[in-house]
Amino acid sequence: MTKTVLQFAMMFVMLVITQSIIFNHIALFSVALAFVFIYFILRLPVTLDGSRVIALSFLIGLAVDIFSDTPGMNSLACTCIGASRHTVLRLYVSRDEDINGPQPSLRSMGPAAYAKYVLTMSLMFSLLIFFIESLSFFNPGLLMARVVASTLLTSMLIIAIDSLTDRSSSRSSRRRDRL
Repeated sequence: MTKTVLQFAMMFVMLVITQSIIFNHIALFSVALAFVFIYFILRLPVTLDGSRVIALSFLIGLAVDIFSDTPGMNSLACTCIGASRHTVLRLYVSRDEDINGPQPSLRSMGPAAYAKYVLTMSLMFSLLIFFIESLSFFNPGLLMARVVASTLLTSMLIIAIDSLTDRSSSRSSRRRDRL
């Protein structure tokens, strides 16, 4: 239990730092932004109750808001996707027992279900953040291009991060089993 809390605390800090220092300053073709910090929300344990998921989602959004100088935009969007996370998981996984681990991941859900889950959550976050940012439909073409491009970029990066972290965790568990 303590190991899991420590791992999530480290993940929280690392994702906020990388989002603030690296990914906030990268815009592909001046359209696509990467929101890798939502990986924290996506990987929270399935057994965690809804109020804690919402609170942790708000906290990571607030931390990114503080370092990114975006007054509450990420907090609101993160809180919304944290509140809908369980429902979105239910769309692609019928029961908690169908997830082979305590956390949603590429390995525990399978590639197809996990990709759908990540795409849906990334799309929800991108829609929310860009609608909050613009507060209008002044240029709907650019708005939709930003949403689609950011959703795809974020989803690809999250799946890549998840596949890298799953590999390293499976290697370390195999080493422990040998000893």
